[in-house]
Amino acid sequence: MWGIILGLLFSGTVAGGIYLFTRFQKFKVVQDLSRGRKWIRRGLALIPILIFIIFCLFDMMNSIIVLLHFMVFWALADLGAFLWRILRRKKKEKNPEVKRPYWLGLGVILFTTGYLCVGWYLAHHVWVTTYTLSTEKSLGQEKLRVVLFADSHVGALFDGEGFAEEMQRIQAEQPDLVLIAGDYVDGGTTKEDMIRACQALGDLKTTYGVFYAIGNHDRGYFRSRNFSYEELLQELEKNGVRNLRDEAELLNDSFYVVGRLDKSVKDRKNMETLCKDLRLDPEKYTIVMDHQPGDYAAEAEAGVDLVVSGHTHGGQLIPINRIGEMIGVNDRTYGLETRDKTTFIVTSGIADWSIGFKTGTKSEYVVIDITGK
Repeated sequence: MWGIILGLLFSGTVAGGIYLFTRFQKFKVVQDLSRGRKWIRRGLALIPILIFIIFCLFDMMNSIIVLLHFMVFWALADLGAFLWRILRRKKKEKNPEVKRPYWLGLGVILFTTGYLCVGWYLAHHVWVTTYTLSTEKSLGQEKLRVVLFADSHVGALFDGEGFAEEMQRIQAEQPDLVLIAGDYVDGGTTKEDMIRACQALGDLKTTYGVFYAIGNHDRGYFRSRNFSYEELLQELEKNGVRNLRDEAELLNDSFYVVGRLDKSVKDRKNMETLCKDLRLDPEKYTIVMDHQPGDYAAEAEAGVDLVVSGHTHGGQLIPINRIGEMIGVNDRTYGLETRDKTTFIVTSGIADWSIGFKTGTKSEYVVIDITGK
């Protein structure tokens, strides 16, 4: 799967570079400076491509994202201009030698730049999304306030101090319970940032505590970081964060918090086995943390009350934002859904991983107010 994605990404990048190289040659300033000499025109048009290659040395993923957006919007603009000429049945100009400004190219550059700036802002600014739920079960109190976040990928969009600032915002929500639904850290997270982020979690004042369930990035890929997964768990435990690995905890003698191992973990239990082993009381409200939103049928059949997930980043970018649902990898990309008696919530994540843009979604943490019997 990943091989196919990387292959398509590489092919698209090469094709995009070649296509944009041909577009840059159409600008009037390039044609004026070249004075009809092809090698000069091509050399000038090659400058933006060389700049892209240089940026790739520092941030390959985001450089590719930027190039692909320029390629797609330019191709759409070219197609639109072509169809417009056909509809207008425009004749050839009487003086084709007259060189005019390449307004279409300039418009594409301005539009794409603005579009990506908005996407950058949506990824780097954190919103608050609220949901209100109700249950006939007793929660031991009139209302339970749960704050959920996932996909912080500490060190990607913000470092340990930036994470601590977001935790101060979460503290202001006066949560009874804080849930971390996976991908807390990333392959590129430094040990210093990880420790600072864990300290920020330890500073949270809640009624029932902070709970964490593993995501697919938390173990780290390719051993590229300077701390182990075991050191992460030790630091979380030191700061009072409870790590649930296919485990449950009964709180206030009224409701459960269950943390599932991530789908990528080989020895994760299926939902039927997990519920049987945990012996959950069906009369008590049950909240399940499952990083990847891809087991809705089994979770609904198990009759749990609420399942919270992340992983999808809200779809990340248009138009690929619904591909996970289309190919059956995810049951939902973002938001709230109810199946039978089970409510499912997927957050777009409080941050991001390698990609610094979000389009069609935004970064967030979630406040869930649950009213009990």
